[in-house]
Amino acid sequence: MANSVARQEMPKIDFKSPNRFLNRELSWLEFNYRVLGEAENKIHPLLERVKFLSISASNLDEFYMVRVAGLKGQVAAGVDHPSVDGLTPSRQLIAIREKVLHLMEKQQSCWRAAKAELQKFGINILESNTVSEEEKDWLKNYFKTKVFPVLTPMAVDPAHPFPFIPNLGFSMVLRLHRHSDGQHLRALLPLPNLLERFVRLPGDDIRLISLDSIITQNIQDVFPDFDINQAAWFRVIRDTEFEIDEEAEDLIRTMGSALKQRIHGSIIKLSVNKDIPSDLCRMITDEIEVSALDVVLHDDLIGLSDTIELYSIDRPDLKFKPFDIRFPERVRELGGDCFEAIRTKDFIVHHPYESFDVVV
Repeated sequence: MANSVARQEMPKIDFKSPNRFLNRELSWLEFNYRVLGEAENKIHPLLERVKFLSISASNLDEFYMVRVAGLKGQVAAGVDHPSVDGLTPSRQLIAIREKVLHLMEKQQSCWRAAKAELQKFGINILESNTVSEEEKDWLKNYFKTKVFPVLTPMAVDPAHPFPFIPNLGFSMVLRLHRHSDGQHLRALLPLPNLLERFVRLPGDDIRLISLDSIITQNIQDVFPDFDINQAAWFRVIRDTEFEIDEEAEDLIRTMGSALKQRIHGSIIKLSVNKDIPSDLCRMITDEIEVSALDVVLHDDLIGLSDTIELYSIDRPDLKFKPFDIRFPERVRELGGDCFEAIRTKDFIVHHPYESFDVVV
């Protein structure tokens, strides 16, 4: 009977098949989806969810600075050899852009939902057209005393080339019409990074407005002799990846040189609002030399990583309850002498549930 049963052969497995591997970069983006999922998790307190949203945005910024920058470097160097998952650097960039656009759309949707929920708890994120006349007066004074003194408007013309924009730099670009001679000019207004992104208005209620909204509302004070024809905000991300030869004769000097070059890495991502005039967007891309594939449109806040500032709001009811860590019992019994506790017997310290203070 055994001879009558056809012997079944095990299917052959191709251990080198690209289908057996997950792409490293796309896998990382899936991880960041899970971080964003924590921002959407209704079980978490509201400000904790805003914090997770900020983390997911900050993660994505770093992903571009390092991972995407590395792939762009490979493409520029002419590398077209596929990785073990079968994707070449150029194909990886295409797949990354598609997934990133969807991820950023979810982040913006999460931010809009968070703003609506924050309002229910008495935390209002305002737009410039939703503030009262009294608040407008306060904001104008705030602008004149706190913001205007640190602004540095710059002309952009043949005599004044487009200035350097640092990594994560946030700036306003403008087209102006001068009253005196009717000349049309271009200008750039970088957002100072020494100021907080969200400003709280006076009063018992928690009412905040973004710094870029304040500047936009008072931009005529920066250019009093001009008509402002067009204006838009944009943000850049630069390549910060660098490699160090650990066998270099002078490692400290090599590291210092690499860090200086890192500051001036090429721009790999340009973020703009979706309602930016096309000619203004084209002006930016031409000046900073990025392609249309490097441009990402936003329908709400640019730079969601700045929402981490909202976590400092004093609302313990909207945060996780503080966790009281436990001091290891044996160390406590021996008057806090961890060495005496070890002499008695080895023991395990469970982190983060037990204090790390006993670790030398």
